[in-house]
Amino acid sequence: MVMLEFGLAVSDELGITAQGLKTIENVSDRQVLKELATIIEQYNIDIIVIGMPYHLDGGENERTKLTQNFIHKLKCKFNQITIETVDERLTTVEAHRTMNFLDINKKKKKEIVDTLAAVYILEIFLKKINKN
Repeated sequence: MVMLEFGLAVSDELGITAQGLKTIENVSDRQVLKELATIIEQYNIDIIVIGMPYHLDGGENERTKLTQNFIHKLKCKFNQITIETVDERLTTVEAHRTMNFLDINKKKKKEIVDTLAAVYILEIFLKKINKN
């Protein structure tokens, strides 16, 4: 069984900035979906952006398939919400670079790396839609 963690970020109402929220540890898809339902209601979410974990060469891997399966569950549960995907390659590397630059200690890095990567994923999406 593969356990994933989900970093969460939200944008401001104008869709200009991204702020990290938290990391959800994936105990079960049901638990993650329940926690997401609370966040969707609290922040009035109308678009969910999911980072797609591809290999560096663009190929799919086990995590890609798990993510696609989870997206299917999201679409079933939150069928009124638009779900978008963003290539997340190197966002975790970028998060580690930022934390190293800020001299964040090792324990704290582990706690926030997925949340910071989620911020970068959301920023990629926001830049994409704000260009149009």
